[in-house]
Amino acid sequence: MSNPLLKDSVFDSPIRSNNIMTISGTINKSIVLWVLLIASAFYAWTHPTTIMPLLVPLLIAGFVIAMISIFKKEVSPFLSPLYAICEGLILGAISLSFEKSHPGIVVNAILLTMCVLFCMLAAYKTGILKATPRFQKVVVFSTLAICLVYVIDLLLNLFGAGSFSYIHNSSGLGIIISLVIVAIASLNLIIDFDLIEQGSNQGAPKYMEWYSAFALMITLVWLYLEMLRLLSKLRD
Repeated sequence: MSNPLLKDSVFDSPIRSNNIMTISGTINKSIVLWVLLIASAFYAWTHPTTIMPLLVPLLIAGFVIAMISIFKKEVSPFLSPLYAICEGLILGAISLSFEKSHPGIVVNAILLTMCVLFCMLAAYKTGILKATPRFQKVVVFSTLAICLVYVIDLLLNLFGAGSFSYIHNSSGLGIIISLVIVAIASLNLIIDFDLIEQGSNQGAPKYMEWYSAFALMITLVWLYLEMLRLLSKLRD
């Protein structure tokens, strides 16, 4: 999933109070969500026979929860933890599948994702990368284009009409495409950091801490999945 979930309009609210969003509060909410995600992923990893039959319902539930959270941000404190649990169960099952085919790949994907996270944070804090309007437009439109390709590919598979083989195969072109997608996912983090900081500076409502943590988690999950795909192509 992409993340133009955080937009300037997200922080617009006619009501302002002392109970406002802070960066530290967003970090704390992120920690809570990641604990839930990791715990549920571990359960799925250790109980694959229980989770695999539920994979499709979990995907649907996660999508519905995400859509409600996006359009009804006030409920993020309640739905974000549920989304983290659903996403964790899904990631645990998917990660186990990749691990069986390529032993050690999950640890490598996690480490690479963490490295990218800290590198992007350092680049943002030092001003090497800035979320200028042009930067945001390029990243958001690139992300939407990737999502469109993924959706069309999924529909083609569901209706037995084939797929976009070049995004799945392990050829040189397939690896280059995965590298580009990883780069776009990584650049989304810069936008996330910038807009979270804006929300704190502008005094957004407190519930936006949960929403911002939820949105950032979506970007990191997408980045992790793309790391898995890239590493699997490199090993094939």
